[in-house]
Amino acid sequence: MIGLAALAGFAHADSLRCGSQLISVGDRMFEVQQKCGQPVSQDIVGYKETVNHFRQVDQVQVQEWVYGPNSGMYQYLRFEGGRLVQIDSKRGR
Repeated sequence: MIGLAALAGFAHADSLRCGSQLISVGDRMFEVQQKCGQPVSQDIVGYKETVNHFRQVDQVQVQEWVYGPNSGMYQYLRFEGGRLVQIDSKRGR
């Protein structure tokens, strides 16, 4: 999947600077919003099944938030179950 994203012009990162603040994979949604402000776009893209520590299947919401443009770059943040799991950047057109 990383190969496909690279072909599409995306760059992956584990952290992102928002002004003087730093967000990282694993941060909660409210922490990201406190540090980066309101995203320009916020969409529910689906649901994902996970297995919890009790071996029960849970369904968590998957959201994508978009920030930018900042110096011509857009940041795409993916949340699963309220936690940041992926940060992608792509140059805007």
